[in-house]
Amino acid sequence: MRLRLLRRRLTVSAPRMSVRSALPWPLRWLLAALVLGFSAALALWAFEQGKQIAGVEAGSREELRYLQSENQRISALLEKAQSLVNTSQSQIIAEQTAQKELVAQIRRLEADNQDLRDDLGFFERLIPAGSGVSSARIRSVQAELLTPTQVRWQVLVIQAAKNPTAFKGTIELAASGTMAGKPFSMTPQGSPREVSLMQYVRSTGVFDIPSGVQIKTLTVKLVQNGAVKSVQTFEF
Repeated sequence: MRLRLLRRRLTVSAPRMSVRSALPWPLRWLLAALVLGFSAALALWAFEQGKQIAGVEAGSREELRYLQSENQRISALLEKAQSLVNTSQSQIIAEQTAQKELVAQIRRLEADNQDLRDDLGFFERLIPAGSGVSSARIRSVQAELLTPTQVRWQVLVIQAAKNPTAFKGTIELAASGTMAGKPFSMTPQGSPREVSLMQYVRSTGVFDIPSGVQIKTLTVKLVQNGAVKSVQTFEF
């Protein structure tokens, strides 16, 4: 009999057992109240945090709008200042360019003035004291090849007299050389050329030569009323 009772207790058909807490009900109510209070506090904290976050975002937006407005204002001022700087720089560059041109012009005028002084001193040394007789003559002839078919020339004519009479005449040019191994000569265009002077005059010009011509000499004559007053030859 005992064996059967023991077997029934150990088999599945044995009666179910329930385990109950040993906490008394006042403690259970207290624990439930604590849990509810904690949940309410947590909800209240979350609500306050949400309000603070919302307030921060609103302030941040206002601050952002203010900063954007200030940025636009400062950018406009910067553009205006940059425009003024660019205008000032342009004016400075223009003034510097004008100043450089003026300095270069002054230097050219000083050089021309010095050349005139040198010429005046040279002519004064050439003029005999007390001479009033006109003696116009060619002082110098210069020439150069600008290109194989173009020649530039310059002639200086003077009158070595203190109080000379006006001289009027012509200068005549004649170029000579070789072409294909044979002698070649020509009268440059612009010759004869009229000249008039009291003490001195410079005459310049450019003339063309045929292709293949090698210019050897340029002869210049000073002529007055059909009479040759002076002759000078330049050799290339």
